[in-house]
Amino acid sequence: MVALSLKICVRQCNVVKTMQFEPSTVVYDACRIIRERVPEAQMGQASDYGLFLSDDDPRKGIWLDSGRTLDYYMLRSGDILEYKKKQRPQKVRMLDGAVKTVMIDDSKTVGELLVPICSRIGITNYEEYSLIQDIIEEKKEDGTGTLKKDRTLLRDEKKMEKLKAKLHTDDDLNWLDHSRTFREQGVDENETLLLRRKFFYSDQNVDSRDPVQLNLLYVQARDDILNGSHPVSFEKACEFGGIQAQIQFGPHVEHKHKPGFLDLKEFLPKEYIKQRNAEKRIFQEHKNCGEMTEIEAKVKYVKLARSLRTYGVSFFLVKEKMKGKNKLVPRLMGITKESVMRVDEKTKEVMQEWPLTTVKRWAASPKSFTLDFGEYQESYYSVQTTEGEQISQLIAGYIDIILKKKQSKDRFGLEGDEESTMLEESVSPKK
Repeated sequence: MVALSLKICVRQCNVVKTMQFEPSTVVYDACRIIRERVPEAQMGQASDYGLFLSDDDPRKGIWLDSGRTLDYYMLRSGDILEYKKKQRPQKVRMLDGAVKTVMIDDSKTVGELLVPICSRIGITNYEEYSLIQDIIEEKKEDGTGTLKKDRTLLRDEKKMEKLKAKLHTDDDLNWLDHSRTFREQGVDENETLLLRRKFFYSDQNVDSRDPVQLNLLYVQARDDILNGSHPVSFEKACEFGGIQAQIQFGPHVEHKHKPGFLDLKEFLPKEYIKQRNAEKRIFQEHKNCGEMTEIEAKVKYVKLARSLRTYGVSFFLVKEKMKGKNKLVPRLMGITKESVMRVDEKTKEVMQEWPLTTVKRWAASPKSFTLDFGEYQESYYSVQTTEGEQISQLIAGYIDIILKKKQSKDRFGLEGDEESTMLEESVSPKK
């Protein structure tokens, strides 16, 4: 077998050596040989280093798997491999504003890295969290940042964008794909990613015994109430505002906590800011909290948030065909740990609901998403959306969590709720 002549670049000191390898050499052994023969490569822990095959497009460069052989990657003589450290820093921001810098292995997928990232922060049920990257609009060929489109189509899209902004759907959240690496998704090490709960499955178990997750749950619920993701009545908004005041300022002090003290936009949804006696109502609710501690108040806030009909629902603004007409109308598709639902985009009333356990198959395309409920419903449910892949990942994520929880129960011989176990067994894990 003809030997491979490869250029090995030791990235930390930019030294390039030409070395001969047998094509059948395992990558782990190739790294060992490089460390033995190249003095500049003898730094740090060997396990922290690996071989990287770069590409003009940074997203397409790949780390060579230590268990694979060199010929698996179809390398040719003259190819350049970088010998470099796999670890790099990544900034992660929580919803409460705290930022942590975590060392990550650049060769691992987002799903694999969520364990060390969540552990660093103090989160145990890492499978229910995910990371969001800010979307940066790419310039198109005309240099404007938007593609030239038919005027009617453009007008229709503008209406949908306004509706999305008003409804605060999940469409614009750029969740990272758990099956790919940070680099493959264009995440630069100078970026700060947002850690947020994506799946609401075991959140009801979060209480005062887990202050880290309780705080994150509180902040996420608070923000969703204030931005309108969870529509609430004026009375309910004031109740939430009063508990929030208890959390931020402690027990009510009569001479201090009076109208003019609060910045109402931080305590109420914008539609209620100018409501008469709003601040007075908030302080009345604040007073009702008595001597409640910050932790107790957060427990109360989250418990109240869980009673909202929109709590734990991920909404996507889609278009569906109007019955009996060749016309598409806006609709909200909601996904929870228990169901898929059609929701009125104006009132947020549930129009139709399918248990998640009846989903047999689903298909996502760049412009549509289709669900097959098997015998539960005669026809498929299909909608027009550009977020089909995101909806798909959400449904798959919930089903994976359900199956893992069931396997855990089976393994330890725990007896769960009889009905829920029956439902879980009917879930299809494959698309």
